[in-house]
Amino acid sequence: MWYLSNTSTSDYPSAIPQLHNLVPSQLSRNTFEDFPALTKWFHGPERSFHTSYLRQFGDVLIPIELTSLLPSDASGSGTTANFERAEAPFNIFLSWAEQADASSPQRLYIAQAPVARLPKLLQDDLPTPDLVVKAGKGDVYDTNIWLGVAPTYTPLHRDPNPNMYLQLAGQKIIRLLDPDAGLSVFSVLQAVTKSTASSKFRGDEMMKGVERRLLEKKIWPDEASWDMTEAVGFEAILGPGESLFIPQGWWHSVKSIGEGCTGSVCDKICETNS
Repeated sequence: MWYLSNTSTSDYPSAIPQLHNLVPSQLSRNTFEDFPALTKWFHGPERSFHTSYLRQFGDVLIPIELTSLLPSDASGSGTTANFERAEAPFNIFLSWAEQADASSPQRLYIAQAPVARLPKLLQDDLPTPDLVVKAGKGDVYDTNIWLGVAPTYTPLHRDPNPNMYLQLAGQKIIRLLDPDAGLSVFSVLQAVTKSTASSKFRGDEMMKGVERRLLEKKIWPDEASWDMTEAVGFEAILGPGESLFIPQGWWHSVKSIGEGCTGSVCDKICETNS
């Protein structure tokens, strides 16, 4: 079955010598309650984008994913009519987000945008958490942000280093498979699609067409057809201020829950033995 229990800060090691040996851990909300972006980037009871603050950075170029959904694909997953990546001014995304809702067929998503390329003021809103500084070497080789309007979806993939994933706004559900189980799913997918794509470096092939549809069906099956005896892995539901540690090589897929704005930041941690 899919499961994941919460872990308090006091239960989580302050120094982690072997990050790659851990299992996923969900941290309690108070772990990052003072994170600046939680209140500076989002505001109000609906946690909408704080555009009066963010628009001062509107001319900054930022990587954006453009997905055109088919009429039957309002969930944000499954088959897409079109998928493109481009760089565009931040204002383009903010203007779209102000009028977008769950039914909008044209979806914009800031996905895995490097924080290092943001203006210094925005970088300061996303400091490296002390918990991450004390883990492994204390080094972060990359930090990325995800900003969107639900529904958002990222297919099953894995990252080469451990991650600390923090939810800033909205809710997301994350399903994880250990390295062997995830590779088994990927190998079956390759056999079906006759694909030669690398499991370590995923590209646009996972974001559209047959591969996206098969990955979604395997990891996010309809409840009516879900055989619980075959579902083995971890699941976490994150709200604002909640975070998830994802060990090295663990496969994961992410979906938003509900409606409205979503935001996340992820620190990719260098290991002690790297």
